[in-house]
Amino acid sequence: MLIRNKLESGGVTVGSWMQLCSPSVAEVMGKAGFDWVAVDLEHGEFSLSDLPCIFRAIELGGTLPFARLAEVTPTHIKRVLDAGARGLIFPMIESEEQLRDAIRWSYYPPRGSRGVGYSRANLFGKQFDEYLAGTGADLFLVAQIEAIAGIDNLDAILKVEGLDAIIMGPYDLSASMGITGQFHHSDFVTAMETAEAKAKQAGIPMGQHVVQPDRDELSKRIAEGYQFIAYGIDAVFLSNACVCP
Repeated sequence: MLIRNKLESGGVTVGSWMQLCSPSVAEVMGKAGFDWVAVDLEHGEFSLSDLPCIFRAIELGGTLPFARLAEVTPTHIKRVLDAGARGLIFPMIESEEQLRDAIRWSYYPPRGSRGVGYSRANLFGKQFDEYLAGTGADLFLVAQIEAIAGIDNLDAILKVEGLDAIIMGPYDLSASMGITGQFHHSDFVTAMETAEAKAKQAGIPMGQHVVQPDRDELSKRIAEGYQFIAYGIDAVFLSNACVCP
């Protein structure tokens, strides 16, 4: 996978986030030059039946369709991958056991325990063998660290085989510490610095979400060593531009 190759060579990948259930928006996002676009199933408007059209539209621009799962369960993982996701972002990862299960549920046997069947991802059986040996075996899997428990257990999480990157969830992380949204609080700063140091030591790319699209902030994050960056959200792009003169 090109994204993995880029990260392994020390490069940076920049993607974005979708919350609006619109194939047209997905097509615009997919042709905007991002490496990947993640469909937010946790806070967005999507149902599982929406995903094939959304993923298809993202792929039109040569961009990889990712999904940030609503919940980390075998059924949810299987259905999102069957719809055509090429990468998964697992929310609220707090332990190595939780992540190990998520990765196992994402791959077919013998590597994992994902249920096997015809689906949109393998063109309903027409490309079953190609998918089994290709795309289905080449997923990009990301753990989202969103609680102080995840920071406490990060050494073990980072050692789980099959993990491609981590991405921080600053709002939920700060909330788990009783300092919601206080990103300059010394405890929050220490937690983030701890995560950065551990990820660097483990050689796992670390990600951050630059929610407000600001090129200076993006450059700052890259300079800080972040490699897997989500830049903006479709609704935020729209909201920022939709201002009455």
